[in-house]
Amino acid sequence: MNLKIQQLDVIIETKTKDNVFVKLKVSVQFMVVKETVYDAFYKLEYPHDQITSYVFDVVRAEVPKLKLDDVFERKDDIAIAVKRELNEAMTTYGYTIINTLVTDIDPDIQVKNAMNRINAADREKTVAEFEAEASRIRIVAKAKAEAESKRLQGQGIADQRREIARGLVESVDVLNRVGINSQEASALIVVTQHYDTLQAIGADSNSNLILLPNSPQAGSEMLNNMVASFSASNQVGEMMKKGNRKKSKEDYKDVTPVIDLQDQDDYEDNRDDEDEE
Repeated sequence: MNLKIQQLDVIIETKTKDNVFVKLKVSVQFMVVKETVYDAFYKLEYPHDQITSYVFDVVRAEVPKLKLDDVFERKDDIAIAVKRELNEAMTTYGYTIINTLVTDIDPDIQVKNAMNRINAADREKTVAEFEAEASRIRIVAKAKAEAESKRLQGQGIADQRREIARGLVESVDVLNRVGINSQEASALIVVTQHYDTLQAIGADSNSNLILLPNSPQAGSEMLNNMVASFSASNQVGEMMKKGNRKKSKEDYKDVTPVIDLQDQDDYEDNRDDEDEE
């Protein structure tokens, strides 16, 4: 009679609650109780077969209550149930159960592949969400950068035009002090800018820009057109102001006082009463 701790590995195939067949490996560690060696020797002839039968019975009673995911999560509960049932049964025959362990849970290969695909799809979904969020952040950051760039560019253009206008005013003042009137000064500035533009275009050998027309007379014509436009707009504004004032006077004349007829009759009755008195 062996009094050492022994181990029996039992492999059971059973079905879960969601109809998935799995194989479980249950390791049972047991030994003979010294005080009951007589019972262990004479009452039970094949202890391994007896333990295997109880393991099959308990596992096939517990696993069908659980889904496949729950079997993995609650394997310790299965082991405790097996140990409890074995202790109650084997104590009578002089054996004690040291421990029971569910050491392996092996579903069908197709089920394992499906679980791996589900896990891979879930991780791919997470990756896609993170990539989409990163793309959104890049687009928003790019839009903000473009908006800031355009704002600064517009501010720079406004400052540039402001300085150009200030320089033109100073140039006109200088020319006026040497006896050149405002119109002649403006014409001189336009011609100067015209030649500066031509020089800037010619400085770049790869430029494909053509300035039409490119004669000094074109600058003079442009200046005359601008002066004529300003004069015409001033005349139109004055005419609109005069028309508005004339219309206001006519509307005022058309307003006449309206007296209620009933009030007029009451007024005449009061005058008659005063005359009688």
